[in-house]
Amino acid sequence: MCGITGWVSFDRDLRAHGQQTLDAMTETMSCRGPDDRGTWTEGPAALGHRRLAVIDLPGGRQPMTAATPEGTVALVYSGETYNFTELRAELAGHGHAFTTGSDTEVVLRGYLQWGEGVAERLNGMYAFAVWDGRRQRLVMVRDRMGIKPFYFHPTPDGVLFGSEPKAILANPLVRPRVTVDGLREVFAFVKTPGHAVWDGMHEVEPGTVVTVDRDGLRSRAYWRLETRPHPHDRDETVATVRALLDDIVRRQLVADVPRCVLLSGGLDSSAMAALAAGRLAGTGETLRSFAVDFAGLSEHFVADEMRGTPDAPYAHDVARLAGTGHRDIVLDAEALADPDVRAKMLTARDLPVGFGDMDASLYLLFRAIREHSTVALSGESADEMFGGYRQFFDERARQGGTFPWLVRHAETLGDETGVLRRDVLAALDVPTYVADSYATAAAGVERLDGESDFEFRMRTVSHLYLTRFVRSLLDRKDRASMAVGLEVRVPFCDHRLVAYVYNAPWALKSFDGREKSLLREAARDSLPRSVYDRVKSPYPSTQDPKYAFALQEHAKDLLTRPGHPVFGLVDRDILHRLAHRDTPQIMQASRRGLERALDLAMWFDLYGPEVVLP
Repeated sequence: MCGITGWVSFDRDLRAHGQQTLDAMTETMSCRGPDDRGTWTEGPAALGHRRLAVIDLPGGRQPMTAATPEGTVALVYSGETYNFTELRAELAGHGHAFTTGSDTEVVLRGYLQWGEGVAERLNGMYAFAVWDGRRQRLVMVRDRMGIKPFYFHPTPDGVLFGSEPKAILANPLVRPRVTVDGLREVFAFVKTPGHAVWDGMHEVEPGTVVTVDRDGLRSRAYWRLETRPHPHDRDETVATVRALLDDIVRRQLVADVPRCVLLSGGLDSSAMAALAAGRLAGTGETLRSFAVDFAGLSEHFVADEMRGTPDAPYAHDVARLAGTGHRDIVLDAEALADPDVRAKMLTARDLPVGFGDMDASLYLLFRAIREHSTVALSGESADEMFGGYRQFFDERARQGGTFPWLVRHAETLGDETGVLRRDVLAALDVPTYVADSYATAAAGVERLDGESDFEFRMRTVSHLYLTRFVRSLLDRKDRASMAVGLEVRVPFCDHRLVAYVYNAPWALKSFDGREKSLLREAARDSLPRSVYDRVKSPYPSTQDPKYAFALQEHAKDLLTRPGHPVFGLVDRDILHRLAHRDTPQIMQASRRGLERALDLAMWFDLYGPEVVLP
């Protein structure tokens, strides 16, 4: 895993003038890499690395360099390459000699052999940068699905980059500034490709190579979600999905540190837990599994529109059948509302884009897991790929016009912009921003020859989830896990599986009239009947009114600071009403407004951003 950062300045020698700044940029990544640190400078290039040791613990130190007759090639790398064993053998056949057992060295040697074409050969989650001293250029590469974050900021004479914005913001060349366009991205929930919110900053887009030299910056996509005919019938499709899952799990269990699985009791995580446990059982190892739960939830659970059942009983059924060493991480309202936890999660994400108690519980879950394991497998992205959300079956969402997850969004999760001042809302004009973003995203979906209107609509829904929505969830999971030094792997994001299932017709994905039909059948032999029959339930959220009451108390404290810069965005009168409303009435929509206001206030406290509105 790890955190990377760097600075290329073609007009200066960073060996003499950049070390102190490079050190500061590198240290912002300490949570991502608690095991080791390293920096390297040569002429106009400076690279920094913080390491979370997972494979070849003594041999994978970075930055990693290779000397050539034409100049030094240096690499900083974050992530995992799951096919590194095969690539290592192929590279050895080309005459490359290896001095470590790490996947990092395989990527470095792969670049020496194939240049930036190494990206097409990698199977994994990764963000890496190569300084090629032979050509005086920087090459930045991000994995196909955008699992690992990667940001850059052009400068007048080069570029700054980092795993997270905080690394770039640590350089004095950059001001912590957000314009109206950045704020729109914060509130729109559309995850525009390449958008980084901070002024002047960009994301390396998933599946993309970005090169920087004295002539400027260039970007090239090496992978994208393509429309292709699906070659198989139902039985062949189910068998192919199972074969791919078996291979993916085998690869992603490779680690030299303790492993575990996240187990919610839903179909996705249950399938992953069962397959992983079965794989390890063959070696005599018992897989650990962890689930998040809330104090008193199972005993006092009340079904609502979002969640019909609590998770714990189903997770326990899976753990018993798969034979995992299971543990529930039980959280109370006090822990979820703790301002220190809010600060930790906001610092992890660098932006006030959280999901309230769902973010807090995720962070606390990962912090507890880190006491036992360094690597965890997750069921993330199966809903987006196999068609798990209710919007896939909602005719309003199917018809288009906006992103499907925004249909009924305010009804179920609350209006996040409702706490803003009227002049701010007018300046942001979020509805127009969302409409323009949707038009751009939908226009990028390719139609298969002869595809029916209905199948194309469902392809569009799937495409939007896989290229926009899932990236928000992957970013959230990466930041929350790496904030405590935990590597979370996402087997369902293997690009082979994504490309295959994406092109399966909707009639196959829902052949029994239910969500995720293909996945359910592919894992049928490994699942308890209770999970096989269970209806999709979203990530859990607390129902304890004490949590909402704690939010109100924090909002009241904020209201005693009338000069706080957050009130340039948040309407004090609206916040006052929310803070004094009867607690039972704020368990849904109003709660999100409180959470958003508190996030914004803490963002100002921690980052001191300059917010520029018209």
